Amino acid sequence: MAEHKLHEDVAVFRRFNRFYTKQIGLLTQGLLNTEFPLTQARILYELAHRDRSTASDIISEFNIDPGYLSRILSNFEQEGLVRKIPSKSDSRLRLLKLTSRGHKSFAVLNERSAKEAETLLLSLSGEDRHRLLRAMQTIQNILDAESKPMTSYLFRTHEPGDIGWIVYRHGTVYSQEYGFDETFDALVADILVQFIRKHDPRRERIWIAEQDGERIGSVMIVDAGDRVAQLRLLLVEPKARGKGIGRRLIDECLKFSRRNQYRKIKLWTQSNLAEARHLYMKAGFEMVEASPHKSFGQDLTAEVWELSLNG
Repeated sequence: MAEHKLHEDVAVFRRFNRFYTKQIGLLTQGLLNTEFPLTQARILYELAHRDRSTASDIISEFNIDPGYLSRILSNFEQEGLVRKIPSKSDSRLRLLKLTSRGHKSFAVLNERSAKEAETLLLSLSGEDRHRLLRAMQTIQNILDAESKPMTSYLFRTHEPGDIGWIVYRHGTVYSQEYGFDETFDALVADILVQFIRKHDPRRERIWIAEQDGERIGSVMIVDAGDRVAQLRLLLVEPKARGKGIGRRLIDECLKFSRRNQYRKIKLWTQSNLAEARHLYMKAGFEMVEASPHKSFGQDLTAEVWELSLNG
C-alpha cells in the first residue's frame, strides 16, 4: 500500500513539473522570447544583482558543471555581455561584471518577466491570487534546505476564516499523528459553532498564533460556569513546534483568566497526547481525573487537568 501511494505521489509531482515548465515557457528555445535559455538568463540575473561575482560563486549558487559554465561565460564575453577584471584583493581571482550591453539585455529579460507575472496575476481573482502565492511560498519553504528557522510570531484574536482553519487543521493534524477519524472534526466544529453563537467576548477568547501572515497555532478559553475557565483546542503546527509557541499560548490563557477573575482553569485531553500533556504539566496543571473511552475511531483514555488561579 505504501509503495503504491508513493508511486501515485511521484506521478502527481512529475505532472505538476510538466505543467509548470510549460506554463512559464521553459520548453521554448529562448526564455521570454529572448535568445537566452533559462540557465543563461539566471546567470545574467545573478550578475546584475551582485557587485562581486566569480565563477566559483555561480558554481556554488546553481550547482552547475564548471565546464558548462565556462562555455556560457566565454559566449557572454564574445557577445560583449560580460567582462572579467582582476580582483584587487586577490590577483588570482577574476571578477565577472556585466557590460552596458549586458545590463541592457538583462533589463529586457527583467521587464518581460515582470510583465508576464503581472499579466498572470491580474487574470486571477483576489482569492485565487492569494491562494497561488501562498502555495508558491509553501513550496519554497518546504524545499529550501537553507530556509531560516522561525524566529518571530504574533498573537491575535480570531477573524473571519480562522474558525474554518481551526477545524481543518485539527482534523488533518490529529488524523496524521493519532489516527483520529472525521468524528473528531465534528467535535471541533461543534465546539467552535457554540463559541461563535454564544460566547461572551469579555470572558471568552480565541488566540491565533501567526508568523509572516501564516497561521501556526491556536487556543481558546471558554466560560465553563462557577468561575471556571476551560482551555480548549490547543494546536501548534508541526513545523512550528519547539519554538515556545505552545507555552506562550497557554500563558495567554492564564493571564486572560486571571484578569477575568476565574478561580481555576480546567481542560480535557487524551493520555496519548504526550507533547500537550508535557506543556500542561510545565504550566502547573495537575491531572484530576482519567477514564477510558472509545472515540474518534480509537481506544483512548480521557484526562481532566486543572490549575487553581487563587493567589
